[in-house]
Amino acid sequence: MRIAVSAESDHGLESVVSPHFGRCPYYVLADVEDGQVRGVRVIENPYYGQHVPGQVPAFIRSQGVDVMLTGGMGGRAIALFEEYGIEVATGAQGTVRRALEGYLSGRLQGAEPCGKELHPSPDEGYERDEIGRLQEEMAMLRAQMAQILDRLDKLSGK
Repeated sequence: MRIAVSAESDHGLESVVSPHFGRCPYYVLADVEDGQVRGVRVIENPYYGQHVPGQVPAFIRSQGVDVMLTGGMGGRAIALFEEYGIEVATGAQGTVRRALEGYLSGRLQGAEPCGKELHPSPDEGYERDEIGRLQEEMAMLRAQMAQILDRLDKLSGK
């Protein structure tokens, strides 16, 4: 099985998972056999900086991918991956290694489209330039941080 993970750098398993699959600079491809990672390859996103909906799912399919892990993804992309027979899991965070461990253990599964507040229309600046991409990533990271702080509060009894 081949698993693709959206990544912020080309550091393989130690790369940080990108919060959005289509606008990440890299993908880490992990070949998994019997629940173990047997090979890792990093590829550049050929559409980075010029993201057009629909292109990236087709590119990922051309890489022989069975599963796509990412921080977030829009509903249209999820539907395209489903049409291609590629399983999607959103909500990945931390390093690529941790995302893979989460998926392989069953803790990371299922795909929920990102909310409209994190994916405004291209007319609002997002998807058009690097500043919009970074603003979107910051909003997603703030949401993740709020969830983590909430979990910490619950665990500490606050």
